[in-house]
Amino acid sequence: MHMRHPLNTAALALALGACTVPALAQSRGDWTLGLGAHAVAPASDNGRLAGGSLAVEVDDNVRPTVTFEYFLRDNLGLEVLASVPFQHDIAIRGLGTVGSTRQLPPTVSLQYHFNDGGRVHPFVGAGLNYTHFFSEDTRGALAGSRLALDDSWGLAGHLGLDVDVGERGAIRVDARWIDIDTGVRLDGADLGTVAIDPWVYGLAYVLRF
Repeated sequence: MHMRHPLNTAALALALGACTVPALAQSRGDWTLGLGAHAVAPASDNGRLAGGSLAVEVDDNVRPTVTFEYFLRDNLGLEVLASVPFQHDIAIRGLGTVGSTRQLPPTVSLQYHFNDGGRVHPFVGAGLNYTHFFSEDTRGALAGSRLALDDSWGLAGHLGLDVDVGERGAIRVDARWIDIDTGVRLDGADLGTVAIDPWVYGLAYVLRF
């Protein structure tokens, strides 16, 4: 008589257990709370300042985030993304790091969730982002100068996947592209515009109420 491999036994038990858990419905009037973290990864080319003579590079950052989503109708939700402030170093090619800034990027998206009857729910969305820059600082070649970044309004696209882990919970992986452009001033002089235009990657636990 052959013994069943313990890994196969465990996999079978998990599969049978998963089948007994109801799918997470997305119904009108429901709302969800998501707690996780997102990485803001600016585009590789952030543009040039001072008439094209200064190539700008903005670095990545990861911070805790929270989302709230209210379902206006079955599978169609209105989501708000909020976070603690992100912080980015700013470098000029050839000069190194010359400053830093903090920013808050609240984003509102209308999004549609697919596969309501299953346990894996892809979704897509589009919305509007507002990014507020503050606590600008200078160092290195620009030490002692006053750096100011304008706030930004831009469109945002969103896609992701929710995987049910219980009657009310899901693990979410998602990605957004956000149009973020900011005007740059140094000691009051207008230097031009930096195109941050990041991809924002996230992992979160989502709870439905």
